[in-house]
Amino acid sequence: MQYDYLIVGAGLYGAVFAHELNKRGKKCLVIDRRSHLAGNIYTEKVEDIQVHKYGAHIFHTSDKTIWDYVNQFAEFNNYINSPVAIYKDELYNLPFNMNTFSKMWGVRTPAEAKAKIQEQVAALNITEPKNLEEQALSLVGTDVYNKLVKGYTEKQWGRQCKDLPAFIIKRLPCRFIYDNNYFNDRYQGIPIGGYTAIVEKMLDGVEVRLNTDYFDLIKEQPDIAATIVYTGCIDEFFGYKLGALQYRSVRFETEVLDEDNFQGNAVVNYTDREVPYTRIIEHKHFEFGNQPKTVISREYSAEWKPGIEPYYPVNDEKNSALYAEYKKLADACGNVIFGGRLGQYRYYDMDKVIAAALADVEKL
Repeated sequence: MQYDYLIVGAGLYGAVFAHELNKRGKKCLVIDRRSHLAGNIYTEKVEDIQVHKYGAHIFHTSDKTIWDYVNQFAEFNNYINSPVAIYKDELYNLPFNMNTFSKMWGVRTPAEAKAKIQEQVAALNITEPKNLEEQALSLVGTDVYNKLVKGYTEKQWGRQCKDLPAFIIKRLPCRFIYDNNYFNDRYQGIPIGGYTAIVEKMLDGVEVRLNTDYFDLIKEQPDIAATIVYTGCIDEFFGYKLGALQYRSVRFETEVLDEDNFQGNAVVNYTDREVPYTRIIEHKHFEFGNQPKTVISREYSAEWKPGIEPYYPVNDEKNSALYAEYKKLADACGNVIFGGRLGQYRYYDMDKVIAAALADVEKL
């Protein structure tokens, strides 16, 4: 054994795990098949703008312990996530709030907005929603659903809303206040200088090998470490022996524009089904940039297939049942810890990733 721990994946979970083990005097090796650190929170500087290479990441949490923890590694600005949505030639504020309802119906008071939604929901007479479409309609009525939910959701999942299970949308929060802050969390911001610098600081003093595939390495050196921390796809770890889990992926088209301000906001969603991309990110607005050029990324949701990056687990009943079987295999692996969104087949916000990694280290 050359190492106490082999940590597979230099993303946020793996970096926190390695940092904590290194503090405790454990000898760790971190590997990643990509050519860079930080996994999907990787940022790189383009035209003096920190570009979120794998999609927008806004750090937010209500857990002061996690907020204090991550602030060891970066100073955060005061960015507030306030996306807007474009439907055909109409523009609305997100999340659904009084600015949204005022623009949509001309109402001014919370009572008027609630009455409008209740009127539309009552007219549908949906008692037990059979699919996502009926579930969403029973929560927000026809106007909000048709303009701001339906097209975006169908692009995101690559399926008709009526072909998706109802439980995917357990709730669609409507805020009856004039507040465009997307998150309710106490703490929110973007690290000044980008996310990559955070992971670099976490891994300071830890051996890291990039462009390194776990399966190739373990074939050559099966006893390289006493314990493995694996943050890749759990089904791939087991050679897909029970079948492949489903994921959604995202394709990005990023371009530099010779103008200082393209859309006036960091995040603009396109909720019309006919627009092929789900949203456009203008990266400079995350850090209040005033550079002479700008960088934008169009995001296209895609079905995952081997060879492209998996982003979101498809947590429907079929996939959840298959994951439960893989979890049994994982639990039987005495020297392997599975972590992160792919290792645990669940969507994680960044603060929850950090909390999970810290908790798993404490269990050791």
